[in-house]
Amino acid sequence: MRSYSENLGYGKATRCAVCDGKFGLIRHYSWRAPLCSKKCVDRFNSRRASDREWLPQRLVALRQLTESHARVT
Repeated sequence: MRSYSENLGYGKATRCAVCDGKFGLIRHYSWRAPLCSKKCVDRFNSRRASDREWLPQRLVALRQLTESHARVT
């Protein structure tokens, strides 16, 4: 849970969005998410890619399920 000061908008980007680490001299951004290192950028992008791959697989499975259900009835 966020603290009271973070809810007001103070200190929003004080920690990395992936690992919750502190920022160094360089701050990276990916899709407006503040990240602390290139390693976290790679992790963030791979997580987004896996999320994009997950949905079409579920849609295909759902479509097959509804087609088989339609054939039965």
